[in-house]
Amino acid sequence: MADFSRPGSLYGAVDLGARKQALEAQARRETGGAQAASSASVVDVTEETFTTDVIDRSMSVPVVLDLWSPRAPGSAQLSPVLEKVVGDLGGRAVLAKVNVDGSPQIAQALRVQAVPTVLAIFQGQAVTGFQQVLPEPEVRRWLDELMAAVEQFYQANPGARPPAEGPGEPEAPPADPDLVAAEQAIDQGDLDAAAAAYERLLARVPGDEDARMGLAGVRLIKRTSDADPDDVQRRLQDPADIDAHLLAADLEMLSGSVDQAFERIIAVVKRTSGDDRDKARVHLLGLFETLPAEDPSLAKARRALASALF
Repeated sequence: MADFSRPGSLYGAVDLGARKQALEAQARRETGGAQAASSASVVDVTEETFTTDVIDRSMSVPVVLDLWSPRAPGSAQLSPVLEKVVGDLGGRAVLAKVNVDGSPQIAQALRVQAVPTVLAIFQGQAVTGFQQVLPEPEVRRWLDELMAAVEQFYQANPGARPPAEGPGEPEAPPADPDLVAAEQAIDQGDLDAAAAAYERLLARVPGDEDARMGLAGVRLIKRTSDADPDDVQRRLQDPADIDAHLLAADLEMLSGSVDQAFERIIAVVKRTSGDDRDKARVHLLGLFETLPAEDPSLAKARRALASALF
């Protein structure tokens, strides 16, 4: 039986965009391009990526670990400050964000008692941290002390200092202003403004995958914003209630059950005809848009859809 009790948010417990990041990270590892991954100043970390994005990365650069929760008001205050002050270091440190609701094993392993908690990880060890909401000047002071300690370590252990990047390496292109506007609107809870920004970007660059995924994700959130999971569960008892099954699939997508969502709609396609079948097919294609083109779940679902249709 489906479980829709978890809150759905593309920027909360489950981030569909993280599937793209995970696929890109895997591709970099497979092609020997792990160095490119180290250039990001802010990363979202899960239990699956913790070793690579935190422990391994901390061997060459200090990692500031932000253990947060969407249920904790202090997280909403502190996280933007951490992003700002770590970002100002220009890549000399990395901010790793861990949603403890989505990755409870990390919190348990680090013995986190409350959120927000901030830990500095260097050379695979937690070296300092704090467990409260600090104003920006105090966060900067803490970070300055961390970076000074890191520099003292390198002075005492010059062989451990990572090599400087060569002058010929290209800089990352600046983020598109409409993409930035969309992300800011999402942070502010203004989904209409986010959708409009994504639409502007797609009008200029029709093939932009980030905008395509972002717009589809915003539409997904809007469709489910007023959904009552208990009511959806009751309505699923009626196979003829197509809208209930499509809404259930939306909720499954947001809870991370991507394959289950696809299978649900494909089952609807198989047992319906005419307008109902076309409605289910179009809805499924809309969910496809929330994922990167190379996501393995897409290839499997496309084959299943083709089989159901023909």
